[in-house]
Amino acid sequence: MTSYRSGGGIRAQAAQVFAPLIDLVYPPRCPICGNATADQGGLCALCWSELVIPGEPACATCSRPFPSDMTTGDGVQCAVCLERMPKHSGIYAATIYNDASRKLILSFKHGRKIALARQLAEMIGSTLPQTDGEASSPLLVPVPLHRWRLWRRGYNQSALLALELEKFGKGKALVEGLYRIRNTPMLGGMRRKQREKTLSGAIRLNPPRATMLSGQDVMLVDDVLSSGATSDACTRVLLKGGARSVSIACFARVMSDALHGERRAIIQGPKT
Repeated sequence: MTSYRSGGGIRAQAAQVFAPLIDLVYPPRCPICGNATADQGGLCALCWSELVIPGEPACATCSRPFPSDMTTGDGVQCAVCLERMPKHSGIYAATIYNDASRKLILSFKHGRKIALARQLAEMIGSTLPQTDGEASSPLLVPVPLHRWRLWRRGYNQSALLALELEKFGKGKALVEGLYRIRNTPMLGGMRRKQREKTLSGAIRLNPPRATMLSGQDVMLVDDVLSSGATSDACTRVLLKGGARSVSIACFARVMSDALHGERRAIIQGPKT
């Protein structure tokens, strides 16, 4: 299995020492547009302004944003959650998926700019609830890649995010808590039943890590949350394996316009 552990404080000190030389050889550039920035990995002001940060009002169960002009009360749920109550305990997204966040994700996931992991994780971490110390911190479990995809890419981007979140004090990373036994195809364009069938049995609990997950709160970490089919499959496996609860943390969350922008998708009622 691939190891993602790094040199911790020593590496951080070395990075500070050599930062001026790195900036001289490789001037800092915005990873979205390529314009000059003050720091390595930072965004320019224009690209930063194009990121959409989710906020209130939002669904009490999944944090799906509601129209900003809508008046809501406590316990309001979106139509998606009311139609099919999710098994997870909440979703924490740093941004809403748009052109700006898409470019960041592509650079990170396929452009091999793994240094972006720290910045993306910092943004994710700002959305996560505060904990009362290590005892109450969740286990940070990344969505797994199949071994062939991991071999081709060279890294699991979700595992890198989980490790960075650990450095920010957001929990304990367990990068091999889950594994994928089948190299499933892309799920885009499939209906819900098709996605569920494709993922059925594809994700398993890693037996050597099972005892570490039992009775623990888990934060499932991913770069992009789209249909939710993969995260649902992971959540089911984790809960069946004994996890006390499973929440989801991601950098970008894909929103359906039909559900995000229409009032008929919002139904008020108590959170159950």
